Amino acid sequence: MKVELRSIGLPDFGAVAAPPPLPAATYEARCRAALDAAGTDWLVAYADREHFANVMFLSGFEPRFEEALLLLGRSGERVIVTGNECVPYTAISPLPGLDVRLSQTMSLMGQDRTQAPRLTQVLADAGIARGHSIALVGWKYLEPEEWDGDDAPSFVPAAYVEALRRVGGAVVDRTDILLHPEHGQRSLIDADQIAIFEAAAARGSEMVWSILSQVRPGDSEWEAAARMRYRGEPFNVHAMMTTGDAAGAGVNGLCSPGPRRIAKGDGASTAVGLWGGLTARAGLVTDTDDRFEEQAAGYFRGLARWYQVADLAVEGGTLHAAVTETLADAGLRSLLNPGHLTGHEEWSNSPVRPGSRHRIRSGMHMQVDVIPVPMPTGWALNCEDSVVFADDALRADLRARHPAVADRIDARRRFMRDVLGVAVADAVLPLSSTPLCLPPCWLASDRIFALA
Repeated sequence: MKVELRSIGLPDFGAVAAPPPLPAATYEARCRAALDAAGTDWLVAYADREHFANVMFLSGFEPRFEEALLLLGRSGERVIVTGNECVPYTAISPLPGLDVRLSQTMSLMGQDRTQAPRLTQVLADAGIARGHSIALVGWKYLEPEEWDGDDAPSFVPAAYVEALRRVGGAVVDRTDILLHPEHGQRSLIDADQIAIFEAAAARGSEMVWSILSQVRPGDSEWEAAARMRYRGEPFNVHAMMTTGDAAGAGVNGLCSPGPRRIAKGDGASTAVGLWGGLTARAGLVTDTDDRFEEQAAGYFRGLARWYQVADLAVEGGTLHAAVTETLADAGLRSLLNPGHLTGHEEWSNSPVRPGSRHRIRSGMHMQVDVIPVPMPTGWALNCEDSVVFADDALRADLRARHPAVADRIDARRRFMRDVLGVAVADAVLPLSSTPLCLPPCWLASDRIFALA
């Protein structure tokens, strides 16, 4: 696989208008499907400020400052239980028939506890009764190799689990209903959700490119990060911008920007993740560097291989092996799974693991997350974007409901195929407006890799 650096202008894939919100019927259908999959009297989903995506997916509400429980019952109950500050905020939820109940146990310490101090009473008043079976959805779940037996605990605060047990009865963890890497309900999205996530992913990629293409020696990291032109969109991870050199600690890509002044030759890494996808880029703040560009070319081969192999029905283990083998030819490996599911959270689960038999399915929203290691101190490489996989029916639905979104996606795929020379299956929908664009040297950001 021959790789070359070429001067390639970044195309204008079209303006991204604000997509319409999800219809209330979608949230209702999601709740009904989740409860049906649980097969219990109740399904209870937990959320807090960081781990909000399950409740957001089911209701359109995500708690701020506090925790929340979404209760779904067999008699049609749709109940959000949350604290002092979030009770009025639940009005953003379009879920039909939503009942909101205050539990001051979920409020921050020192706030009033005189109105609804006992969570057990709130749960009982909501309809949970002795002997009811409860499926609990936390923010992740234990794999079989992590726990002996069938009674694995939930990733939910113990106080809430105990309250459910006292009021109801058997509580079983069923986080897999939403987060299983192949058939979890959050792992597969529809055309309307694709349109919402495409707008966010495109915007995030533009923010990253604005930083990368304008950085100059002498800038502080703060000044460089400010060029993202943030408009207040909700993040799924903190914004990152960091630099380093061989004389110091190198480049830690998770760092937030600081006062450090950027020098020519420094390694640099930046990332923006919004609700719908993350874009990350890393390289050197220089015009050219033969040795670094040779290493970066080997990394690009691994990225290209990802897109060449990824398609519907491909097993996650097959994709993992293809990328791993290609990176190994350049003396590299992927720090984490080379690909994972994403969305409102930056990472929910991943079918891309060694030996995984989980197959890529239509509706999967995936982060192309190939972080190359090892890197010499002071160097940094990364090129992350998000995609959705869609079969003929889902692509047709997307085009019928959101034609401008479909046009932008098709244009990105043509750019990857015709300009970058990377074969991309029709089922792969690139959401980033900088798809597979990797400039190794940021002071020459128009020089990006392509297959010869």
